[in-house]
Amino acid sequence: MLHPWIKRLAIITCIGMFLVVLAGAVVTQTESGEGCGTDWPLCHGEFIPAYTIESMIEYSHRLVTGIVGLMVLATFIAVMVKVRRKDAKLYAASTLFFTLLQAIMGALAVKYETSSLVMALHFGFSLLAFASTLLLVLVMYRTHLPIHPSGWGEKWVAGQTVSGRFRLLIWSTLIYTYIVVYLGAYVRHTDSGAGCGRDWPLCNGQVIPDFEDGAGIAFVHRLGALLLFVLVAWLAHVSFWHYRHISLFRKSAIALIVLITTQVLSGALVVYSLNDENLYLFAGLFHTVIICVLFSILCYISIMAWFMRRNRDAA
Repeated sequence: MLHPWIKRLAIITCIGMFLVVLAGAVVTQTESGEGCGTDWPLCHGEFIPAYTIESMIEYSHRLVTGIVGLMVLATFIAVMVKVRRKDAKLYAASTLFFTLLQAIMGALAVKYETSSLVMALHFGFSLLAFASTLLLVLVMYRTHLPIHPSGWGEKWVAGQTVSGRFRLLIWSTLIYTYIVVYLGAYVRHTDSGAGCGRDWPLCNGQVIPDFEDGAGIAFVHRLGALLLFVLVAWLAHVSFWHYRHISLFRKSAIALIVLITTQVLSGALVVYSLNDENLYLFAGLFHTVIICVLFSILCYISIMAWFMRRNRDAA
């Protein structure tokens, strides 16, 4: 039997990683990335920096990341030693890998001038680290089920099979979602959020704007988000109507359509709040929270659909 403390540790680590993602978003939204100058891990050469808004935001992000990093390491060791399932070990390892990777990128961004293209990956890696911790938590709640002989996942009851085309649709949606997330992070790091002014869904009053002063970057992200809405809506439709006999896909379909709709509306709120600093911060964080949940659900059903192929192959 799995020790309860391992499950609790995984949950706390997942919450901590979520706070890391939010703290990073606050740093970006408030443009506090240079709050500690070029010093790392110290802040302006001090362990406890002099108080300024920018330095405290940046240093708090570093502190939270450091504490959560230790929790990630502890979780990784516990899972490797105490848990039999190979998928749990994979999630623990991927959490550690992406946590280290995003921390290294953050440090390099402080010490050296880094392009916006590279810094956009910083958020992407943080998102992957959070999704990995959430997947690990979900596995912890399923360890009571019989393990598949391969050690990957658990045995599935008869009838829980999915087609190859459905698996392809899920994985394509997941990969495309990550691309759109990257585009959104690139918009933030290039300060292109105001490229279309406060117009939405138009861009500077045009359907297709002039690609100048950030308008092109903002427009490409909006176009990508529109295509993502269509793709997620189609996935939700297929999941609900063709696989409603499988509880996982029926419930996921409802969650996906609610989340993608909310994500689009929160993006509009970000645009409309450009002149209100506090509302803009809230809208940006809300936008981040929704995409974290949406991406994590897509990761989970992608892996579950991959495991279910074994039932179809056996049939």
